[in-house]
Amino acid sequence: MSEAKRPFGLWTATALVIGNMIGSGFFALPAQLAPFGLTSVAAWIAAIAGAMLIAWVIAGLSRAMPEATGTLAICAKALGPLPGVLIGWTMWVGIWSANAFIALTAVRYLAVFWPPLAASSLSLVPGAVALLWLITLLNLRGARTAGEFQVATTLIKLVPMAAIILLLAQLGWGGGLALDAHPHAPFDAGQLAPAVTMAFFAMVGFECAGLAAERVRDPGRTVSRATLTGVGVTGLIYLIACSGIIFAMPQDQIAGANAPVALFVETFWGRWAGLAVAGFAAVAAIGALNGWVLLQGETPLGLARAGVIPAAIGRTSGRDVPVGALLASTLLASVLILSNITRDTSAIYDFMLRVTTAATLWFYAGACLSALALGVVRPAAALGLVFALWAIWGAGYEAIGLSLLLMATAIPLYLMRGSAEKAAEQAPVV
Repeated sequence: MSEAKRPFGLWTATALVIGNMIGSGFFALPAQLAPFGLTSVAAWIAAIAGAMLIAWVIAGLSRAMPEATGTLAICAKALGPLPGVLIGWTMWVGIWSANAFIALTAVRYLAVFWPPLAASSLSLVPGAVALLWLITLLNLRGARTAGEFQVATTLIKLVPMAAIILLLAQLGWGGGLALDAHPHAPFDAGQLAPAVTMAFFAMVGFECAGLAAERVRDPGRTVSRATLTGVGVTGLIYLIACSGIIFAMPQDQIAGANAPVALFVETFWGRWAGLAVAGFAAVAAIGALNGWVLLQGETPLGLARAGVIPAAIGRTSGRDVPVGALLASTLLASVLILSNITRDTSAIYDFMLRVTTAATLWFYAGACLSALALGVVRPAAALGLVFALWAIWGAGYEAIGLSLLLMATAIPLYLMRGSAEKAAEQAPVV
């Protein structure tokens, strides 16, 4: 395939992984995890270990089948068409529901500069929908343009990450990070699974290079290197930065913050520093949104080209963009945002976080099952499957039930695909 068809090299693929991971999750999760106290540290360690296991499995699948159009196509080949489409569909649901969360987070950080933007859901929700459609228009220009934008936003977002680590190092040197500096909830094993589910939301995205393998040059090698490098770098940043923010400030103060990272920097370095970090955080979230919007079109495209859903869904434009799939995904994400316009913001965040994590974890479980079926990195696949099921359980019955219900909506597509094939076989030859 030509470079125009495979525009992503190692740096772009790695930027896609890091960019998709470092986004709304990091900048929102200090507030979500603060009530867990010391349990949040153990949750990060468990989430990073689980992500590394599953990343190794996905990389192994890419090495074993480099000719495949992506991880979803491999799952379909390993487990069969119906399990393949169910796994791929729930991953797609997780992607566009995550986009709703990411868009809201970006607007909340932009509201640090203009508070009326997030004064109520009546202003926050339309702003998030508008941002989502702007990024969708960017992706309609083609994968190369989206990839270049991803590299730029990834480099920009590393600046505030470096500032946060520097500030934490300064506080650590001065004793401001002592565990007894502020009271925090003690470790509670019974709360570990829910905390891991929340922490793992920030890790979601490491599989994006594998999902977009059709756009990656030398995928058998590049996907593996980009995925493992991205998970390792991002996981270390999360463990240090998020835990440091939580323990450097009173638990209640962080737990109630709309923009916890900006609040943290402002507390110790002043108002202007806080504003700067808020701007970078908004850029980080927008960069993550760009990467996820790319994937929300690539996922149905991969399923259609693998033959597990009707081929019409995978039709592309002259720029090889799956326009229909991309617009449908953004429309559904917009409906999800608008349907919550009368709800409390924190309740929306919690609900979408758990549903998104549960939906994507079904994909990870499917990838591990596929590796077991194909005989690829079986020890890691077995451990990854156990971790994925445990984290799904931590999402709670409501999120699990909804993720399964949304997964089941793919069955009609599977039947349509079968009916189309049967009609084609029975059509008279002329």
